[in-house]
Amino acid sequence: MPTEMSIRELYTLTKEGTALEKDQFEYVQLQGWIRTNRAGKSVSFIALNDGTYFQNAQIVYSADTLSNYAEVAKYLTGTAIAVIGRYVVTPDMRQPFEIQATEITLEGACDNTYPLQKKRHSFEYLREIGHLRPRTNTFSAVFRVRSALAMAIHQFFQDQGFVYVNAPIITGNDAEGAGETFTVTTRDDADYEKDFFGKHASLTVSGQLQAEAYALAFRDVYTFGPTFRAENSNTTTHAAEFWMIEPEMAFADLDYDMDVIEDMVKYCIDYVLETCPEEMKFFSERIDRTLMERLNHVRSSDFRRMTYTEAIEILKKADVKFENSNIYWGMDLNTEHERFITEKYVQGPVFLIDYPAEIKAFYMRQNDDGRTVAACDLLVPGVGELVGGSQREERLDLLEKKMDDLGMSKDGLQWYLDLRRYGGCQHAGFGLGFERLVMYVTGMENIRDVIPFARTPRNLMF
Repeated sequence: MPTEMSIRELYTLTKEGTALEKDQFEYVQLQGWIRTNRAGKSVSFIALNDGTYFQNAQIVYSADTLSNYAEVAKYLTGTAIAVIGRYVVTPDMRQPFEIQATEITLEGACDNTYPLQKKRHSFEYLREIGHLRPRTNTFSAVFRVRSALAMAIHQFFQDQGFVYVNAPIITGNDAEGAGETFTVTTRDDADYEKDFFGKHASLTVSGQLQAEAYALAFRDVYTFGPTFRAENSNTTTHAAEFWMIEPEMAFADLDYDMDVIEDMVKYCIDYVLETCPEEMKFFSERIDRTLMERLNHVRSSDFRRMTYTEAIEILKKADVKFENSNIYWGMDLNTEHERFITEKYVQGPVFLIDYPAEIKAFYMRQNDDGRTVAACDLLVPGVGELVGGSQREERLDLLEKKMDDLGMSKDGLQWYLDLRRYGGCQHAGFGLGFERLVMYVTGMENIRDVIPFARTPRNLMF
């Protein structure tokens, strides 16, 4: 009887050498999809992928051993098949084994209009066939790394005793105060008092505020879920639906917050390099040849810390022509400025801290100077900002004054203010856009290419 195996199992056993023990198994059974089928007169080769591993398995079949040879030779790319064959170790390091087929069964035919053929397709074209692009090498690698990074996030926080909190997707408040939200309603007339919730409701832009409530009960918590922004932007880094990681830590200050961010980023890089070596090799060879150098540099660096004020002075003195050359204290830094600081000046990862209060969110803790807040942005080479965090304002009077100064209504946030009334304490947290992390680790340059089905303006195909 053949042993049912996955391609991942076969590669693992071959590399470990345990598959050489012939008494363990000799004939195997695989199921998968044809990537290529090179048919000859008497001997042919199928590159088979079953979705469990980045690399394909080579299936060798011949007219001498296969009764339906002529039929199999006509199978097209994309066809689903089952294979029974003899497992044979080869001296080729790129293809360390092959399966000499004795039986190939058709599981699902593929029409000749199949749009994925053995040629390079542009990422723009592949976005139009998002239901099929996971079958390509690039997107097979992207979404396997995305899966590994999700596991790394959970593993990192779970190992440190953080409690995973599921923040609500429908909310009655906008955590950022930007107002760019998607309304959730059952009505056509915008009469929200008669709506399902009896008030205006929207898709969440952040789970942070709710996470703070749980941090003040469990001490260390994190959210990891979808968030939504109705920003009409078509840049390579914006999407209407994306995933956020938002930890909150009680009895923590900004320095501790940055320590956790640094540890998390390094852990994620290490995890992916260990669990996805084939995918990372592909990215470094085909997508970004500087990728491994950048990642290894970050994982071995001590993240520097620099005040926003110091960064502004550096940018003013920089002998560089920025597109936005109007550098002044109080401005919101552009990506070009952030990348100059991290890539040219520091030449490594750096936290910018103590930003002007006017350009940061209302919940960030006011520093003693009265002008800045205890905020941080992690800048990394090749991307610029990767993570944003802050110490939260735990002083009720200062938080209420900030909300008044901004003209914010407190009606829907009394529960948030209660967190300061009832046993509030020093606490801090940060937000990491998951897709931005995937882009950074893979070298992919467009957010549409690191999320399974992108949601962007005028794009709702799937």
